Amino acid sequence: MIHLKTIIKNTSLGFIFTLGLIIFIGCSGDESSISNGVIDEVIDNEETEENNSSYANINFANWKVTLPVDESNNGSPDEYQPSQLINLGYQTLEPVMPYMYDDVSDVSLIFYAFPDISTTNSSYSRTELRELINTNNSSENWTLLEGGEMIGRLKVDAVSENIESSDDYHKVIIMQIHGIISEEDMDTHGFSSNNGPPLIKIYWKDGYVWSHKKSLIDETTNGDDLLDTSSNTWADIKVNLGYVGNNPFYFRITASDAKIELQLNTDMPYIYEDISLDKWPYENYFKAGNYLTTTDVGGFSYVKYYSLSVTH
Repeated sequence: MIHLKTIIKNTSLGFIFTLGLIIFIGCSGDESSISNGVIDEVIDNEETEENNSSYANINFANWKVTLPVDESNNGSPDEYQPSQLINLGYQTLEPVMPYMYDDVSDVSLIFYAFPDISTTNSSYSRTELRELINTNNSSENWTLLEGGEMIGRLKVDAVSENIESSDDYHKVIIMQIHGIISEEDMDTHGFSSNNGPPLIKIYWKDGYVWSHKKSLIDETTNGDDLLDTSSNTWADIKVNLGYVGNNPFYFRITASDAKIELQLNTDMPYIYEDISLDKWPYENYFKAGNYLTTTDVGGFSYVKYYSLSVTH
């Protein structure tokens, strides 16, 4: 067990108020009761269902995996498609086995990452799942109006020490809702890349679970200007959701029209409902796994997933 700080970091509320964001923490009594019940039901099902499997409860039918290496020497991280991962196919893929593998001792799937190759729009390596609602077309994704929900049980098992900053350990992104420019907007504007900003990033930072959410710097921004993916238009607001250390925990992300709901274990859900979500111009996809945010030599992280599900 890694010894962790017990000091809660600044939640950057001053920054939130400066932006003039309308953020609602929690909701009315009836809604909170319903929201809390989502994870309660998941926990009850996992405790009562008879499951003789030795492997984590993850259906790979709509997940591809990105690895932190470029064994194919094409200048990009190696990826493996759902058809290669389903039916325990990942267990016999030699290139995948060092980075995503089972731990039958606690019925988990381990994601291992270290600094090496990164994707085009990042400096960091990852062993991470990317949702594909259409396995034949990664450009087909979902809108907030269409919505979706991801629920996982996981833990950050081990992370390298961070000797270059005030943090004790390197930060790890464990879940995301990532934005992507729609095929229609690509055709309309002739963009060279469909990459959008991540709407939600869920970080593990020194044992605390943090949410980073993209919000408009200028809430009057409209039209095509909303498709500017830079930090000049969209910036992160940051919220500390609670302490988990290196223990297993449940986490839920529920996206709907102009609303994002986050829940750690059975805590009161945290709700974003603001003009930035109402204007969010991108389509979206879920991500989950181990996205290590360091390039330090010797850096590493191990994240275990016990279950992971997505519904739309």
